[in-house]
Amino acid sequence: MIAKALTIAGSDSGGGAGIQADLKTFSALGVYGASVITALTAQNTRGVTAVLDVPPEFVTAEIDAVFSDIGFDAVKIGMLSQAPVIRAVRAGLDRWQAKAVVLDPVMVATSGDVLLAPEAIETLRTELLPRAAVVTPNLAEAAKITERPIAASAEEMVAQGRAIRALGARAVLVKGGHGEGATADDVLVDEAGETWFSAPRHPTRNTHGTGCTLSSAIAAGMARGLDLVQAVRAAKAYLTAAIRSADRLEVGGGHGPVDHFHAWWTERG
Repeated sequence: MIAKALTIAGSDSGGGAGIQADLKTFSALGVYGASVITALTAQNTRGVTAVLDVPPEFVTAEIDAVFSDIGFDAVKIGMLSQAPVIRAVRAGLDRWQAKAVVLDPVMVATSGDVLLAPEAIETLRTELLPRAAVVTPNLAEAAKITERPIAASAEEMVAQGRAIRALGARAVLVKGGHGEGATADDVLVDEAGETWFSAPRHPTRNTHGTGCTLSSAIAAGMARGLDLVQAVRAAKAYLTAAIRSADRLEVGGGHGPVDHFHAWWTERG
């Protein structure tokens, strides 16, 4: 029986992030993927031009439809732009006793466009952080959740990870990809302490969807039975290779997508 994962997230019409990135990642890693769409975005590699939120009652209908028939080994949550949708998702997770929930607290797109209403951040804190097996904020998202300045050191990353975990999440992966230096360093804060993951930083502007891709890769690993540290390590390696190969895609004129199928699309043109 194939491992199955669900993405609950927004749609990216440009195909590089959101549910499109999640489903590509699931497929690349040998996991069957299904989706619950929480918002429609009109966007491309240059930016977001419009957002249409899906009504919470329809999000509920989507959740009930897929859980009642398919069932899932892991759930990845991405863009939830409004508080009522966040509450609908939390209720659905509880109703279906969802396991291995990976929460990517999407707040701002790579282009800089805001994707989470400021008033919804508190709802995210109270409703979804306590439901997550792991939360995967980048530096800016961790700062917003903890209401602190953006972490400028390893110690500050760990401190913010601990603060987010204190809000109820079982584990927190603070991602350092938006930082500086020769390596992109992430820290996993859980009950065992801190575990660091490092990879060489690759110079490219084609990083659209990196956060979505990493969190969905973690969910895919957990769906296949990996423990959290193993899933994060495998996801980090997958994303690093996808970034390294991204320039070969030549998609769009802005922040292009990573190469989700780098291991299979060996020929171009």
